[in-house]
Amino acid sequence: MEFSKIIAVSGKPGLFQVISQSKNAIIAESLVDKKRLAINAAQNVSLLENIAIYTYEEDVPLQDIFTSIYEKTEGKEALSHKESGKKLEAFFLEVLPNYDDERVYTSNIKKVIQWYNILVKSGLDFSKKEDTSEKTEAKA
Repeated sequence: MEFSKIIAVSGKPGLFQVISQSKNAIIAESLVDKKRLAINAAQNVSLLENIAIYTYEEDVPLQDIFTSIYEKTEGKEALSHKESGKKLEAFFLEVLPNYDDERVYTSNIKKVIQWYNILVKSGLDFSKKEDTSEKTEAKA
């Protein structure tokens, strides 16, 4: 499973892996229950590799945050996304100490932790970080 093929679909719970693409739709498989669905152009889709979290210096890619959580939890699942807002914020502050708390809401933190737990359950290993810069240099 490649991090670059993981998507979030608005209105659909969980995460999906892109299986294939056609002219009018994307075929994706749920990482939670392995059911496949066709996602048409009218639905909002976000690639996880394109999502970043605001900090006071620069935006930090979601994959870097997942790697930090992976190291903190030693490869295990993080706390539940259903914990209290205070616990979630305290945990996130340990993972990303300089996140912009005025622009990153508790709901964002819940989603990041929920996604991380889904990816860990699905077997994605964040200890081997995919280096996209090497891939693009190799193609050039």
